[in-house]
Amino acid sequence: MTRRLAGPVAYLPVWEAMRSYTDQRDAQSGDEIWLTEHTPVYTLGQAGKPEHLLCPGDIPVVQCDRGGQVTYHGPGQIMAYVLFDLRRVGIHVRDYVYRLEQGVLDALESWGLAGACRQAGAPGIYVPLDGQTPLPALPGQPAANVGKVAALGVKIRNGRAYHGVSLNLAMDLEPFGRINPCGYAGLRTVDLAHFGVQREFGAAGDELAASLWRNLLA
Repeated sequence: MTRRLAGPVAYLPVWEAMRSYTDQRDAQSGDEIWLTEHTPVYTLGQAGKPEHLLCPGDIPVVQCDRGGQVTYHGPGQIMAYVLFDLRRVGIHVRDYVYRLEQGVLDALESWGLAGACRQAGAPGIYVPLDGQTPLPALPGQPAANVGKVAALGVKIRNGRAYHGVSLNLAMDLEPFGRINPCGYAGLRTVDLAHFGVQREFGAAGDELAASLWRNLLA
């Protein structure tokens, strides 16, 4: 089931609702994807390092329980929270992350965005800058000539996943300049509008969710 949460909405209540759903669900509970967008917030992963918050200013910071370092959420960014029982379908975490990434890649391809790719050792989806061919990933970080358009953060509890995917549709990217996005100094963050992809927010969210479902249930 896919649910739409009216937004932009504050981050903390959605995070609390995800944890509550995961804690209370049983073997018969359905998997869900929640679609929304947030009011401006920085989220720092469970083992996130505060030094990657360079100058947060008046944007609140929430330390949460997903994996990964720091990222920014704000209006114009599609949040797809995936509440999925990995144990029930026998998916391992690495395969789960791969399927989430592939869901994003498939959606981007359907929207006509060429060249979107993975970067080894740096979860998420990247796009070559200025029409360049993506270089190989650097040790411990993405290549210098790609921009990050989608981030992943997951938490697995008792074989069940929550958190999910953020996809930058058309947003104010300035707050990303106040952090080391996902812990990578100098990483450029981009949105789809930069590449001429124009999608209505609600329709884009529905299409992204459908693509994620196709990959998760394949």
